Amino acid sequence: MKDIRILCVGKVREKFFADGIDEALKSIRNSCPVSILECPDEATPDNASPAQERLIREKEGARILSHIREGDYVIALSIDGRHYDTDQLHRHLSKIRERISGSLIFVIGGSLGLSDQVIKRADEKLSFSALTFPHQLMRLMLADQIASWTSLRRL
Repeated sequence: MKDIRILCVGKVREKFFADGIDEALKSIRNSCPVSILECPDEATPDNASPAQERLIREKEGARILSHIREGDYVIALSIDGRHYDTDQLHRHLSKIRERISGSLIFVIGGSLGLSDQVIKRADEKLSFSALTFPHQLMRLMLADQIASWTSLRRL
């Protein structure tokens, strides 16, 4: 594995989320190169039609896909993804790390979710819960899980 990248739609606006994410990233960087790439989000009009929402997801998805290379292992965060407890997730990520030569990429979509194209490109889908979380909180939760995984084993 070359590095870990977190691809996100939108920016973190709240300072307390940004501070928590930065702290987790510092911990990860002690073990492995890590970066967050933020793709611009599309404005969603009030009462957007399903067709408008699909178009927004497709535009955001195209931006996400432009940062993914062949050989990268992509994990899309999705409410319908696989659930793990912390130990299971750490073991699973360790197995992935051992078998890939590209980057390990986690993708967090925008407020409307991920496009079909991003889901098709993903090697797997991961869910932290059946609950819906704000994207800034999800980014913090993901960074914290990656930090706890990388601190257990130097990558």
